Amino acid sequence: MAIPALMVQGTGSDVGKSLIVAGLCRLFRDRGLAVRPFKPQNMSNNAAVTADGGEIGRAQALQARAAGLAPTVDMNPVLLKPESDRGAQVIVAGRRTETLSARDYMAAKPRLLAAVMDSFGRLAEGADLVLVEGAGSPAEINLRAGDIANMGFAEAAGVPVVLVADIDRGGVIANLVGTAEVLSDADRARIQGYLVNKFRGDPTLFDDGLAAISERTGWPGLGLIPHFAGAAKLPAEDAVVLDRGQAAEGAGRFHVVVPRLSRIANFDDFDPLRIEPDVTVTFVAAGQPLPADADLVILPGTKSTIGDLDYLRAQGWDIDLRAHVRRGGRVLGLCGGYQMLGRAVHDPDGFEGAAGSVEGLGLLDIETTLAGDKTLVEAHGRHLASGEAVRGYEIHLGRSDGPDGARPFLDLDGRPDGAVSADGRVAGCYLHGLFAADGFRRATIGGHGAEIVFEDEIEKTLDDLAAHLARHVAVDDLLRIARAR
Repeated sequence: MAIPALMVQGTGSDVGKSLIVAGLCRLFRDRGLAVRPFKPQNMSNNAAVTADGGEIGRAQALQARAAGLAPTVDMNPVLLKPESDRGAQVIVAGRRTETLSARDYMAAKPRLLAAVMDSFGRLAEGADLVLVEGAGSPAEINLRAGDIANMGFAEAAGVPVVLVADIDRGGVIANLVGTAEVLSDADRARIQGYLVNKFRGDPTLFDDGLAAISERTGWPGLGLIPHFAGAAKLPAEDAVVLDRGQAAEGAGRFHVVVPRLSRIANFDDFDPLRIEPDVTVTFVAAGQPLPADADLVILPGTKSTIGDLDYLRAQGWDIDLRAHVRRGGRVLGLCGGYQMLGRAVHDPDGFEGAAGSVEGLGLLDIETTLAGDKTLVEAHGRHLASGEAVRGYEIHLGRSDGPDGARPFLDLDGRPDGAVSADGRVAGCYLHGLFAADGFRRATIGGHGAEIVFEDEIEKTLDDLAAHLARHVAVDDLLRIARAR
């Protein structure tokens, strides 16, 4: 007998699929079910490291947490990490296999289906329910041949589908009806209902809208989900959430500025700072200067250190950074941002393009060589300046060395990590997840931190999300659909 499973697809990206799956994982876990999250193919530079040294999408790590599980590579067997507008690094079962252009990846998808199905089979063993998240939209019928992300997987695994649409962006009726219109008869029949997400206002005013959708598609409505304010506290999967201009979050006195790099990675590093009431976090968009009132500028991780060094200079941010340091401001580089701060980045084997070396920002006396295997490891230790405990994960290629490395930023499991400038104003390290450590976060922002326990905030938000879905979604119908597989 097949394990009950349900696939949550969307009418587009950023409609709330990841969050809904996370909430349902927590909801069904609390009902006593052994629930597993699964995403066949993910495209994101926001990655998480698993205990066995693999990498998966950050959203699946959050969903695993919601289900009360440690994340595994089987939860996201294929991860694409964009390195350019036309190509991406391909991660299969947690390990980098190759870098492919979009066209070459299209040709590779059929052979990747076997890996996807193997992971799905292993994950389903011992589960009471598998909740599957799609990617993008099944309405992209030009991608249907060889698909492993949406209907191609649903067909191969025999999994029913629920479709999610976002009413907040407008056109929700057209999105749902249009999706039904372009799908094949077989794919349309796999959809067993729909959810309308991010609703604001009086729900009775959309009764006629729901009726119109169901009449034109033949699908039952399974929930009208009001906007969930707590979503901002949970890690986002897609950098599209940062694509809304120069966004300043919070109204606090301590100002953290983050240049929005073109290949920004693991930007959920900043989530703990964003929820601090006395901290303002500004993601600076292309073409905008770094604000002069910044207390701390953080260079984030990036999927392309050399490419984003060029991008940073094209925005004039290198000039802004030097002016910030001259004014006595502080700079922290994380992972790729740390590599940029040094004198040079060497790429002798052409991992990021043409082989060669590029000049760094020169704010740290170190040099980085991109060589060897990618480091994928969970780590814990302490911040040497404050003595505060830290924990997180490393996910990077290369090694950084130089005189400033004699002043490491962290001690991780008895080994030094990172570097600090002689005047102490510029520092960097390879550890992601630093700011989730409450003591370290408070030490970094001085006297501006509230008594927020970040991990407790995440757990409470997941509980609130599950309760939110329980009130507004036909949860028993979802379970019935999954069990009828």
